[in-house]
Amino acid sequence: MLPWLTHDSFPLYLAPMAGITDIVFRSLCKELGADVMVTEFVSAEGILQRDDRTRHYTDFDEPQRPLGVQLFGSDGVRMGEAARKIIDWKQPDFIDINFGCPVNKVVSKNGGSSLLRDCPLLANVASSIVKAVPIPVTAKMRIGWDSQSINAVSIARILEDCGIQAIAVHGRTKAQGYSGLADWDVIAQVADAVKIPVIGNGDLTTGTDVEVRRAQTGVSGVMIGRAAMTNPWIFQEVKHYLATGSHLPPATVEQRFGLMRRHCTMALARSTRGGEFEVMRSMRTRLMNYTKSLPGGKLLRGRFSHISSLMELEDIMADFLTRQITLALESSAEEASALTEA
Repeated sequence: MLPWLTHDSFPLYLAPMAGITDIVFRSLCKELGADVMVTEFVSAEGILQRDDRTRHYTDFDEPQRPLGVQLFGSDGVRMGEAARKIIDWKQPDFIDINFGCPVNKVVSKNGGSSLLRDCPLLANVASSIVKAVPIPVTAKMRIGWDSQSINAVSIARILEDCGIQAIAVHGRTKAQGYSGLADWDVIAQVADAVKIPVIGNGDLTTGTDVEVRRAQTGVSGVMIGRAAMTNPWIFQEVKHYLATGSHLPPATVEQRFGLMRRHCTMALARSTRGGEFEVMRSMRTRLMNYTKSLPGGKLLRGRFSHISSLMELEDIMADFLTRQITLALESSAEEASALTEA
């Protein structure tokens, strides 16, 4: 039923991240090797009541397929109605249900990981959406509410019984948020407990990480989130490592700057909610993320934190490259002088 999840495949998912995995970022990650996309989560009630404000979250380009739209909420019937409305708009390849978001704003509305504490309600939500739509339904979940209530295996079995066709499991509890380490032992237990595909998620930053988790667990694929925010090349790096056992060199400064420029240009071209200043202001955190592994990245982050135009981005890049060249020449001159003196 999910053709990208076969015995011969091991797909790399881009994890849904609110405020991050918009249509532009998904396009870039797809080009860089991500196999399956899931949109930012969208409120089912928002779709039903204020679709003019929420509809853009469900938009996608055809090359991004296979793609799922992720919904959150706690009323299964209403969520099914919202899912049908989305399918009428865009016909995604699947609907994904958010049972994992730990953010209090979502949990306080009985959405996201809150449903891990209410198995009957979770089952009602899952079965209602499965019955309501003609396309596959998947789910993303955490391993439990806290360390005293890790119930991922029982939740996964409930979801399988409800007709969910694949489950992505983030190896942390709601209480952990994004701290501590992901528990891949629990993810492995989930994969052993159900017959449907399980996608593992948490602390995957290199090809080695993915290879180890694939070998040690029964997951059918992996989902990469925060690592892609700073290094969207991770998808092609992982694929290269899985195919060859060797690591690709990291993206160069020039490649990173090229991606930054392209991301901003694409965001500006798609913007319908403001001018250049508003778009570039919204890009500040994105640009700072891209500098995390660069020498001198702290200087760049300081400048990107106030950026307001594409021209300013070009100036910052030019200044940085000039500075790097100057430092390299000075270093070469010092080495040559030391050799001469020796």
